[in-house]
Amino acid sequence: MSLLEVRDLAVSYDGRPALHGVSLSVEPGEVVAVVGESGSGKSTTAHALIGLLPGNATLDAGRILFGGNDLAGWSQRRLRSVRGSQIGLVPQDPANSLDPVQTVGAQIGEVLRIHGERDRRAIRARVLDLLARVGLPDPETRARQYPHELSGGMRQRVLIAAAIALRPRLIIADEPTSALDVTVQRRILDLVDDLREEYGTAVLLVTHDLGVAAGRSDRLVVMRDGRVVEQGTTAGLLAAPREDYTKRLLNDAPALSARPFREPGRGEPAIVVRDLVKDFRVGRRPFRAVDGVSFEVARGTTHALVGESGSGKTTTARMVARFAPPTSGTISIAGAPDGRRFRRHVQLVYQNPYGSLDPRQSIGEIIGEPLRNFGLGDRQARQARIADLLERVALPGEVRARRPRELSGGQRQRVAIARALAVEPEVLVLDEAVSALDVTVQAQILELLERLQRELGLTYLFISHDLAVVRQISHTVSVMSKGRIVETGTTRQVFSEPRHDYTRELLAAIPERVR
Repeated sequence: MSLLEVRDLAVSYDGRPALHGVSLSVEPGEVVAVVGESGSGKSTTAHALIGLLPGNATLDAGRILFGGNDLAGWSQRRLRSVRGSQIGLVPQDPANSLDPVQTVGAQIGEVLRIHGERDRRAIRARVLDLLARVGLPDPETRARQYPHELSGGMRQRVLIAAAIALRPRLIIADEPTSALDVTVQRRILDLVDDLREEYGTAVLLVTHDLGVAAGRSDRLVVMRDGRVVEQGTTAGLLAAPREDYTKRLLNDAPALSARPFREPGRGEPAIVVRDLVKDFRVGRRPFRAVDGVSFEVARGTTHALVGESGSGKTTTARMVARFAPPTSGTISIAGAPDGRRFRRHVQLVYQNPYGSLDPRQSIGEIIGEPLRNFGLGDRQARQARIADLLERVALPGEVRARRPRELSGGQRQRVAIARALAVEPEVLVLDEAVSALDVTVQAQILELLERLQRELGLTYLFISHDLAVVRQISHTVSVMSKGRIVETGTTRQVFSEPRHDYTRELLAAIPERVR
């Protein structure tokens, strides 16, 4: 008998159907990955299994069989007896999933108290053991710290510690590594694998990352529009997908598709960075975020800066775009004027398409704002330019009257790119511009960027921690670690013949990477 068997699950939000007869199963000790785009229903399915749907959601039909019991009919009080003790949850966002006013130790200890442990010494000992078990150094210190004092990877380890505190039979991991650097992601997934082997725990892994799913699961469940479109063993489904949607997902995943390297030309440099340094003051101590960085970007090509969080890549990008002054060093951008007119030459596209657009403005107003700011054209000319930009980024003309909240993440990022192109810049600085997007939407944006580069001769400085994406989009790469560039070269050279140990570590962490 399966550990978990879901039969014909149906869920609606405010009366609108969201899940349509979802069925899947998980065997003891097995990893089942549920994959699909945003809106496919994968997270709704995961939350429905343990009664954590939002207030406007209704479980309309279906059975959730776990250990011989049908959880679908259980009250919240009965479900609390299962959550934690039998089924553990690792949520997606560690920043929002931990209480900011409670110490890490107190939050893990609460899991034990809720399920009957009353001995304070026993709770403390177990908390310290759990923190050590998930690989956090100096558990005594970590237990006394608050979430904001920990890195993203450390916070995710705390959530895993809480999820395994009572050694549950099933862990539901909802996008547990989507916000993490590639090396931290690998460590977290290795940890989950180790715990699964030690405790025999089964894992239901919810993810939009096909590379992670391919490398870490026994079986795949592919969802689209609230339905399961295909499922089977991971090896079998990767080798011979039946559905066109599955084939598209696999083709769009950078870590699974063997696209040729982009070869750089020998043009004049559009960006020249020499000996760049940026110091910050943390308390009374100076902190050097960027330490002697130098690189060049040939006109009409894409240069990627890659590295983990804290490597200095975003600080470098902000200095190139003149959003932060360097402590020392020089940045030369061919043809760029000084002063305010610099913005016509260099534009920045941010990581988060949800936070970078003014929610009070229409899409037309957002795209047209740079034109108004620089006094370019009369009203009629600006309206024509907005229509041209929407067409160039493959958005229908009618979206100009909508607000950002009415668009998907991919559509919003297209709007952000259209806004950046409005004043006809020659250089775009793209700061993690596709990291928040699903694999299919990500592929669409990358194709758009490549097409725009060909058509307009744009030069890109591309900031990313995702080496699978970098392999696809960039001509040249600089690898950053602790504020310094440790390796630079063509993308083909860096990926095929890495010289630095840190580069090799990053490449080894790409899920199911293409060699």
